[in-house]
Amino acid sequence: MGLRRILSASRRTDLPAFHLPWFHEGLEKGFFMVENPVSGKNFLVPVSEREVAALVFWSKNYGPFLRENTGEKVGSRGMGVYLHFTLNTPCVLEPDLPSLDERLGQMAALARRFGPENLVWRFDPICHWKDGKGQSHHNLGAFLPIAEAAARAGIRSCTTSFLDPYPKVLKRAKAAGIFFQEPEKDHKKEILRRMALRLRRLDMTLFLCCEPEFLEHLRPEGILPAACIPGEGLKARFGPFSLQRDKGQRPGCRCTRSTDIGSYRRQACGHNCLYCYAR
Repeated sequence: MGLRRILSASRRTDLPAFHLPWFHEGLEKGFFMVENPVSGKNFLVPVSEREVAALVFWSKNYGPFLRENTGEKVGSRGMGVYLHFTLNTPCVLEPDLPSLDERLGQMAALARRFGPENLVWRFDPICHWKDGKGQSHHNLGAFLPIAEAAARAGIRSCTTSFLDPYPKVLKRAKAAGIFFQEPEKDHKKEILRRMALRLRRLDMTLFLCCEPEFLEHLRPEGILPAACIPGEGLKARFGPFSLQRDKGQRPGCRCTRSTDIGSYRRQACGHNCLYCYAR
């Protein structure tokens, strides 16, 4: 058997929330037809124990995934399951999500079913903005209660980053009366220090995703670089696969290479988050 791969499901859209029928059909067939986001051409991605070590899922709403026993169906075929769950403070930036209480319940259920070591809590991105009246806002308000719920579920880490102000994101937000603001670098450092301190009290660690400019100063405080697809850790859990570094991500990314099976264009995400780079 040659080196297997990791499938990412998906950085491009929320497959667990909106596109499970397509996913389950591919799982049954043993392959997915995936659109290349640049050329628009389709290519075949096998999905079997022989070809795939694990699937890394990304979502803000795992309700359908839990109801359909998607993770168990993947596991029954000999492939590992690793889960990223983005849980932020409910606010105007994320208009079409279930209640936070419902999603905290999902987090606890995922930890029970798949083990907290296979579940990553993402508080991502950290956002600051002004509304049409010039009033300032941020989305850090529920960080501590979410962290406390994560700790009760056995989760020991939080991954975060600051908003990337892509032009299309700024344009979309402006149309909704939201004007994103970028804090000064020292302010960002202080935010991260406070987050890390609160997490340490819960026996948790803060990880930064693609924020290399802060790590030199904050590593001594226990803030570490994230690898959202952590090759060595996944290899220890799910067996050998290619550990080639993923060169197609943002600067500072430490992820192991994966094959993304989602589509920006064909598989729309219905959460309608104002900061989303994929829309």
